[in-house]
Amino acid sequence: MPKIRVLVVDDAVLVRSRVSKILSSDPQLEVVGVAANGRIALAKIPQVNPDVVLLDVEMPEMNGLETLAALRPIYPHLAVIMFSTSTRAGATATIEALSLGASDYATKPSNLGSVEAANQHIRQELIPKIKLFGAGIPAVSPLKAIANAVVLPIPKKTAPVDVVAIGVSTGGPNALATLLCNIPADFSVPILIVQHMPPMFTKLLAERLSSKCQISVKEAVTGVTLKAGQVWLAPGDFHLIVQREGNQVCLAVHQAPPENSCRPSVDVLLRSVAQVYGARAIAVILTGMGQDGLHGCQCIREVGGQVLAQDEASSVVWGMPGFVVNAGLADQIVPLEKMAGEIMQRIHPVQRSGL
Repeated sequence: MPKIRVLVVDDAVLVRSRVSKILSSDPQLEVVGVAANGRIALAKIPQVNPDVVLLDVEMPEMNGLETLAALRPIYPHLAVIMFSTSTRAGATATIEALSLGASDYATKPSNLGSVEAANQHIRQELIPKIKLFGAGIPAVSPLKAIANAVVLPIPKKTAPVDVVAIGVSTGGPNALATLLCNIPADFSVPILIVQHMPPMFTKLLAERLSSKCQISVKEAVTGVTLKAGQVWLAPGDFHLIVQREGNQVCLAVHQAPPENSCRPSVDVLLRSVAQVYGARAIAVILTGMGQDGLHGCQCIREVGGQVLAQDEASSVVWGMPGFVVNAGLADQIVPLEKMAGEIMQRIHPVQRSGL
């Protein structure tokens, strides 16, 4: 197979050199060019014809956001991965870049203690994403067993729903915006979300979603009592769980080891939701790479809860929802633009049945 062609855009000579060397060491990748700013990068794209552009956020002359805004109308399908710092400024710009059409992002190594640790961070953060988007194929393709998946209509009698738990990764910020902006402020149950993102990014994502949606979105903290009409987002590098305390359900965050190489992990949240809420829960698995959430959805189904999975056509990466569907755990496979309506109909099934 032909190598995946990568254009590295960063104003730091050391970053360009280190990243190029690491990427070039992979036999499936080829660094076909480097650029010190966005203006140079735009000139090089037609010359080197990359499959993936690795784009720094903060650069002189033409920064990453300006470059992305200029690039997208000309190259609407070119994969662009933002490569940003974990600072507030870098995280803010990255969240904005995702809304402007960036394919994904990776964080630069910071305070890891050694050059090798920094290099390993780059390998783990960048190479899987470059391969995924550079190859132009979904993370799970094809799913031959999809015809055998469980796709169940809403039963006429079902347990009342007391919580909605959402798991999402690659493509998540835009998917969450689409879903949550269609949820009313007086939504009758709380919503819990695990989005695979590092610290600072989750806080800024919660702020951005809250500013755009009718419903309030906040980063979760330990001790909060769950109430209707609230959305709580797991903080980066912390698992999110629910715990029953008397007649109330409270949030807790902790730093137990990662699961599925993720912290926060969707599986961790869904296991606690299944234990506390049983059949009165809906799990929603949206776009994302990997299979985090698969075992959690199994727990939800085992206690009689419901599982919704985003469809392949509307997913950036049909990995997480694809694994759930392939395992026969999805009650319904739903396009993203219809997910909010499907959730609300399942919370209030009388409206659909007309009874």
